[in-house]
Amino acid sequence: MVQRLTEFDTIAAISTPIGEGGISIVRMSGEEAVTIANRVFKGKNLEQVPTHTINYGHVVDPASGQVIDEVMVSVMRAPKTFTKEDVVEINCHGGIVVTNDILRLLLANGARMADPGEFTKRAFVNGRIDLTQAESVMDIIRAKTDKARAVAVRQLAGGLLEEIRAIRQQILDVLANVEVNIDYPEYDEEQVTAEKMRACSEKATAEIDRLLQTAQEGQILRNGLATAIVGRPNVGKSSLLNYLTQSDKAIVTDVAGTTRDTLEEYVSVRGVPLKLIDTAGIHHTEDTVEKIGVERSKQAIGQADLVLLLLDASQELTAEDQRLLDYTKDKKRIIVLNKTDLGVKLDADQLESSQSPVIATSILQKAHLDELEDLIKQLFFSGIENSNDQVLVTNQRQAGLLEQAKRQLADVVSGLEAGMPVDLVQIDFTGAWETLGEITGESSPDELINDLFSQFCLGK
Repeated sequence: MVQRLTEFDTIAAISTPIGEGGISIVRMSGEEAVTIANRVFKGKNLEQVPTHTINYGHVVDPASGQVIDEVMVSVMRAPKTFTKEDVVEINCHGGIVVTNDILRLLLANGARMADPGEFTKRAFVNGRIDLTQAESVMDIIRAKTDKARAVAVRQLAGGLLEEIRAIRQQILDVLANVEVNIDYPEYDEEQVTAEKMRACSEKATAEIDRLLQTAQEGQILRNGLATAIVGRPNVGKSSLLNYLTQSDKAIVTDVAGTTRDTLEEYVSVRGVPLKLIDTAGIHHTEDTVEKIGVERSKQAIGQADLVLLLLDASQELTAEDQRLLDYTKDKKRIIVLNKTDLGVKLDADQLESSQSPVIATSILQKAHLDELEDLIKQLFFSGIENSNDQVLVTNQRQAGLLEQAKRQLADVVSGLEAGMPVDLVQIDFTGAWETLGEITGESSPDELINDLFSQFCLGK
């Protein structure tokens, strides 16, 4: 059986969230996009309208003559489109039924349902963007703070692409010398070529290190900082969650054990996206439901990037407090001494050995909570947030490939130091060049590309 090629099909999908709203957009891309749209459109002849125009009319079922909706149709001719193909976007009223009916008509008249991320994949395949820019498209969609959006927009403009291409070009220039040395040894000295390779490897490694230093910040901006709010019962955990979210997400009472499960909420603190997890108070209990909550709290601590450990400053340090201090000692954490408005009985000197920053506050009176927010930002964005031109590595795929290229360059240097022939060392040198190309997609296997775009939402 011959498998039909689908990369040249005209694809269609709904590009706006399904539900009721002001408008919905049904998008098509491909050689037949304008022709197919014209079959179901009553108004101007879309095949004759100028490119990049929006045209008023109605979508009509050509089989029955039934009017489906009053619409505005955008016609954008290749190559000046997102996919570098002909693109048509039908703006209709934002209802589930009408939007699905329009999509159904397009599919019945020659279009194929787009795969997840296929529009962006076509932009990549057609040379409109590279893989780092494709990933930035999803970063823009998922951005939880203005800082995350700004970084994603910078990546979409090709910030990381330019950095990677510059490193690859340095390696390529030296590889050209290596090839001359191998093919025409009478015109070059191997020692000179080896020195060039060593110098290039060391310089490229330094530039990769600089990019890797941004990986933590980049991934926090992309995914959010998992932050567990921890403490024994009735110490103010839910009050802190409500303050940071500026809402009453958690029930706050004087009764211990009110929170019996973990509550999660995203919030922006000084530009840092936090995935806040309000945990149940960790203490000994015979209550079955509370026991489950305590176990989930311990799991949340294990998975957290940051722990906000709350202690009651109006009471002396308890055995439960000490157990929590010990339990979280290996985590990046901030110790928050709450309820200072009730008087301070906790001896802060007992916390000096923890080597964690300590903030004394009253959440009830909102005292010194701005200092807590500043400290969270300083812990994770030291110096980086002040650079508007900073290029960040924003996901694990990019960081992993940079680490791999760094190891290959280290093998180049160690090979040269061991006196290995240049033509053998060249294998790792070429490998580093190809690995860096996987970041941008210039040397990525098809399986990786397909897997990446399958994570995109339908219609993007």
